[in-house]
Amino acid sequence: MEGDIQISGDGREWREPENNLTAISEFFLLGFQIRQDIRISLFSLFLIIYCGTICGNLLIITLVSTSKNLHTPMYFFISNLSISDILLTIDIAPNMFHVLLNNGGTMTFVGCISQLYLFCASETFECLLLAVMSYDRYVAICNPLRYSSIMTSGHCVILTAICWLSGFSFNLISNVTITTLNFCGSHIIDHLFCDMIPLLDLSCSDTFIVHLEVDLLSIPVAVIPTTIIVVSYTYIVLTILRIPSNTGRQKAFSTCSSHLIVVSIFYGTLFSVYIVPTKGRTQTMSKILSLLYTVFTPLVNPIIYSLRNKDIKEAVQKHFLKW
Repeated sequence: MEGDIQISGDGREWREPENNLTAISEFFLLGFQIRQDIRISLFSLFLIIYCGTICGNLLIITLVSTSKNLHTPMYFFISNLSISDILLTIDIAPNMFHVLLNNGGTMTFVGCISQLYLFCASETFECLLLAVMSYDRYVAICNPLRYSSIMTSGHCVILTAICWLSGFSFNLISNVTITTLNFCGSHIIDHLFCDMIPLLDLSCSDTFIVHLEVDLLSIPVAVIPTTIIVVSYTYIVLTILRIPSNTGRQKAFSTCSSHLIVVSIFYGTLFSVYIVPTKGRTQTMSKILSLLYTVFTPLVNPIIYSLRNKDIKEAVQKHFLKW
């Protein structure tokens, strides 16, 4: 069907449907729409970050699985966090590279929904796991004598399995509902990947049910984990302040400082995109903010745990000496 011709930043054309009732089978991701030299520079930067993210998180997983001194609940959770970061990176980065190099790119409806589902599942899992890790730090600092009996290997596996199952099952509800919506008219997503908000903006159906499902799911996915983290660290801080010696306080705080930094970065970037009002924010700024939790956070996590963790440093040194 004929329609208005649109021209991308690199001169390529695509055609807008003239009839708003025309069903859409694929979307066009705009990306940044910038000059070629800048795109190549960004591609090179993101490729380095992508390789660093995969290698860093694989290193964490390898060290935790092969080093006996890292067979503890905290490192078990960290290794699962690394698995989640790898899944998120593999889900977002490859297609984003294509969009960036070509100043835009098409994605099928099925591909878009699949990317959105894995993205939401990974983010949900990380929200829940960070809450579990905060509880682990609470037990270790506030109730150390019972730590080994509470955080057993069986309990850790169960908690992690619940986080994984919740991440993939919760988001299945909203994603299935999205597939029942009608998408017609514009097929252009002004973003780097298939995120829920720009995708729903293209629907010509009533999206009230989807927004209601997302709001309801935000209670177990975001509100409850955030509450657990805040309450856990409130008790942790109060317990640390009651330690008489400065050395004791520093040692206690060092056991949870890495996790606290990761939580601050993750929730800070996530809330800046989805919670903070978007009025006055440009679309380019929204894309840059989305890069923080999809590209940079998975890279920063293993760096923080490696640089601020004595056990991981020693495990790395032992492995290098063996090699």
